[in-house]
Amino acid sequence: MENEIYQLQYAIDTFYFLVCGALVMWMAAGFSMLEAGLVRAKNTTEILTKNIALYSIACIMYLICGYSIMYDGGIFLSGIEAFDLGGVLASKAEEGFEGGSVYSGASDFFFQVVFVATAMSIVSGAVAERMKLWAFLIFAVVLTGFIYPLEGSWTWGGADVFGLYNLGDLGFSDFAGSGIVHLAGAAAALAGVLLLGARKGKYGKNGSVNPIPGSNMPLATVGTFILWMGWFGFNGGSVLKLADASNAHSVAMVFLNTNAAAAAGAIAALLVCKLTWGKADLTMLLNGALAGLVAITAEPSTPTALQATLFGAVAGVLVVASIVFFDKIKIDDPVGAISVHGVVGLFGLLIVPLTNDGSSFSGQIIGALTIFAWVFVASFIVWSILKAVMGIRVSEEEEMNGMDIADCGIDAYPEFVTVKSSS
Repeated sequence: MENEIYQLQYAIDTFYFLVCGALVMWMAAGFSMLEAGLVRAKNTTEILTKNIALYSIACIMYLICGYSIMYDGGIFLSGIEAFDLGGVLASKAEEGFEGGSVYSGASDFFFQVVFVATAMSIVSGAVAERMKLWAFLIFAVVLTGFIYPLEGSWTWGGADVFGLYNLGDLGFSDFAGSGIVHLAGAAAALAGVLLLGARKGKYGKNGSVNPIPGSNMPLATVGTFILWMGWFGFNGGSVLKLADASNAHSVAMVFLNTNAAAAAGAIAALLVCKLTWGKADLTMLLNGALAGLVAITAEPSTPTALQATLFGAVAGVLVVASIVFFDKIKIDDPVGAISVHGVVGLFGLLIVPLTNDGSSFSGQIIGALTIFAWVFVASFIVWSILKAVMGIRVSEEEEMNGMDIADCGIDAYPEFVTVKSSS
């Protein structure tokens, strides 16, 4: 009877991992729609091409070597296809039903690989409308196959940072990846944006900021809702276990807190826009919801519902201020990715000790600095090499005509024709 219970637990936890992984995979569609809505029509096909290509590259590179680097597995997932029922039952016999999670190694890979793709998707929006497609895709190979997995090995993998110190021993905690995924993606994006420069016409010589509206607000809104839904898998799956009462309750609280933080972030950003500019800025509202999601990701299981709501609200205010700040210093980020995932990702890490006594502020700071420094410096080096070898920015003419024609040869909206007046 006991063996049957353990087999059932294995089946439930494996299935839960797979379902949550599928939800996170669906976030790739959310990023695609959000970015496609926030760029100009002439760059839509290219941004969609980047998103499906980067997801595919992430899956291949993490399969080849990324998972092995991060978790000391075999290259090409060697041996992951084996099923050892005896080993499963033996481990559960030692731990009992209330022990640690137990699931298929293949389900673990699937859940982890969609996180890698999420980190790379963050870069896509920040460098949109002026980066060469193939330079971006080559960078995706390096980030997903090496830069992210090595950083992940120091955090979720439990390895020492270059053999010097262990983040877990210092009190670092990141439940679902505010730092490990989101801050890392933003660090890589910032390195690329600094080398790339701003879009033509974004900033005036007198220091003015010229808004460049996106082409499709309904699409951006749909993308945000998809991301919001996918985040339940992102955070909920990170509980790692469902098949006992305690963890089932933890999953429910994670879902509740994730949703509350997103809602509060959206409302806070909306109110800030109304009080500051007298208008309801939809793009800020969308980024406010995403900021709430990023902030709660570092620790969604221990806050109360009230605390999660307050954290999300602060994140919504913070992201509006951050987006305005980066524009003032002329760092051009078409979708606000660096603010949403970087600035708020850091905020998410720093609030963990407020509700989780297993972490420390010093550990969180050291962990954040480690993640940012490694990913930023490694990414800057890779971007610099690509810039020297093949260039990373399209020509002025290609930028003016749009990336769709330059890189893909296909218009996203071929029926839309702009008629110029003869007057």
